[in-house]
Amino acid sequence: MAKVVKREYLVDKMRERSADSQARVLLVDDSPENIQVLGTILQSDYRVFFATDGKRAFSLAQNESPDLILLDVVMPEMDGYAVCRALKQDDSTRDIPVIFVTAKDDERDEAMGLKLGAIDYIIKPYSAAIVRARVRNHLMYKMQRDELERLSTMDSLTQLPNRRRLQSALSTEWGRGTRSQLPLTLLMIDVDQFKLYNDTYGHPAGDECLYRIATALRGALRRPADLVARAGGEEFVCLLPETDLVGARITAQRILKCIMELKLPHSASSISDWVSVSIGAAVTIPSRHLKPD
Repeated sequence: MAKVVKREYLVDKMRERSADSQARVLLVDDSPENIQVLGTILQSDYRVFFATDGKRAFSLAQNESPDLILLDVVMPEMDGYAVCRALKQDDSTRDIPVIFVTAKDDERDEAMGLKLGAIDYIIKPYSAAIVRARVRNHLMYKMQRDELERLSTMDSLTQLPNRRRLQSALSTEWGRGTRSQLPLTLLMIDVDQFKLYNDTYGHPAGDECLYRIATALRGALRRPADLVARAGGEEFVCLLPETDLVGARITAQRILKCIMELKLPHSASSISDWVSVSIGAAVTIPSRHLKPD
């Protein structure tokens, strides 16, 4: 059964994130005065950053992954509707909640914004208290959704991301690499002769072995953007953005060292007295002409 996420838990998490300035809100308006007003309302509770045009807003959303976007409608060149449409069509930004904040008070305008995927529509002039409440509520809803998503993409045995999460991360990093033209590395890690380990020590010991390997893999990765996931069985995958072949080799050697330092006995192995792994690497610069798979 799915874990129930209690409202009290989410409120506590919101307080933690506010205290740590982790909840990030992107303000988009071509008027610096409007941005200053909204910033004053929100900056004590959240990390606030801004854009004064649509193209810049879309770029920031792709690269900074804000938790919430407050978006004006009337802007030159790329208006708010076009920005929202672009956000919802991009894999890396489609799940970011958008609130339109605008003086356009016609019902057809509001319907258009909601049809494009916005979660709310605030009409100017607005109350500061109402803005704070709506932002807080929508951030809490996003946290609930993110927590449920995290639980659905977590391997229960190793507490690592599962294959579903890996596929999502690969798609996101492929898009970023396509834009940045920086290399992306994938390491495939396989536990050597693991069937023999299970046959010798039993499946409970095999589960404990996989858990300890997973913990070692997490410790071997040094950057927040690096991801290690369980691909299935005794196979693990590391996704390393902005990493070339030299970096891939360094990381792979560090992983080999971390696994050997566990000194998990494997008397049935023909390779080593201890549990060992084999690692393969694929390095490429992502392109729209290639597919991640």
